[in-house]
Amino acid sequence: MKSRETLIRLKRFQLDEKRRKVAQIEMMIADFDRMAVDLEREIQSEEQKAGITDPAHFAYPTYAKAAAQRRDNLKRSADDLKETLDRAQAELAEAVEELKKVEILEDRERGVERAAAGAREQAALDEIALARSARTY
Repeated sequence: MKSRETLIRLKRFQLDEKRRKVAQIEMMIADFDRMAVDLEREIQSEEQKAGITDPAHFAYPTYAKAAAQRRDNLKRSADDLKETLDRAQAELAEAVEELKKVEILEDRERGVERAAAGAREQAALDEIALARSARTY
């Protein structure tokens, strides 16, 4: 019984770790997306100041080129993290299933123990009733 309780605690701990990992990855993706949007605004601002929107133009702002490169890198990193997120979510789902299995086994074991305890109690009550009925005769 103790080992099963320890196993359940371990599975819950693992599940919490998987949840934290998923949340952390989601937060990183959101940060990268937010930074990419900010860079996009800066690029548009620089293009408006210069009056040039074609990155191939010789007078295209250098800062806008650098910001576009950083934005593209952030988007690639976010895409890579999305793949990592998919794997982490699959691991999380697996951890949930493992915990459920262990908890179901624990519930079954407790049900069997309760039934056995109930049977013992009923047997004791039957003995008491038989003893009383034997005394009355």
